[in-house]
Amino acid sequence: MKQFLRTVFGIKTYIIWLLTPILAIILGASLLATPALATGVYQIPNLNPGGDWVVDQGEVISRINEGKISSAFEDLAKKTGNEVRFVTIRRLDYGETPESFTQGLFEKWFPTKEAQANQTLLVLDTVTNNTAIISGDKVKSLLTDSIAGSVATETLAVPLRDGNKYNQAFLDASDRLVTVLSGEPDPGPPKITENVQVEGTFTKAEDTDKGNATAWVIGLVIAATIIPMATYYIYLVYQPPSNG
Repeated sequence: MKQFLRTVFGIKTYIIWLLTPILAIILGASLLATPALATGVYQIPNLNPGGDWVVDQGEVISRINEGKISSAFEDLAKKTGNEVRFVTIRRLDYGETPESFTQGLFEKWFPTKEAQANQTLLVLDTVTNNTAIISGDKVKSLLTDSIAGSVATETLAVPLRDGNKYNQAFLDASDRLVTVLSGEPDPGPPKITENVQVEGTFTKAEDTDKGNATAWVIGLVIAATIIPMATYYIYLVYQPPSNG
């Protein structure tokens, strides 16, 4: 009877050993395969007055360049009263567009016409590299809709099309915006150089995420096969001998 109970207990222990790593692997695989969480306006922190010049949730701007841009925007605000802010996000909520997100964030940060008057907000979705820009009424005499659109679709976009050069894109955009909002002549968009590329060599951020997730899932599936076999082998080795 004791031998029977010992055997039953051993089988129960083996089943627990077997299921635990499998469940852990399944859970880990599901988490890795889940796409990056989307960002909504409600997830962006409230603005600190006189600060938060760059909100880089997409994590595409280096700390050094973020500091340069922030200093330039702070100086602009002190000299002219005009304020500019850059926001990068990793992924938009379902049904959201860069334009609707930017409008919503603009109204969240600056809820009144008076608060919006001297403000400019530029947003980039780093998954699609789509952009949107919005500005208040008082700066439109300097930053016309035409110039603002050119900043978003040319000054910012050209370096992104040339290998996702985010730092250059935001430095160029900040330089142009500071120049225009300081009352100086618009330097215009960057010169576009035609590059003939035989075969694409750049990988999108989304493709990289999918590739990494796939590699992890494959590795976990292999582990799910090996771990139970090893566990069963250990169980057989250390199973108490039968007394007949």
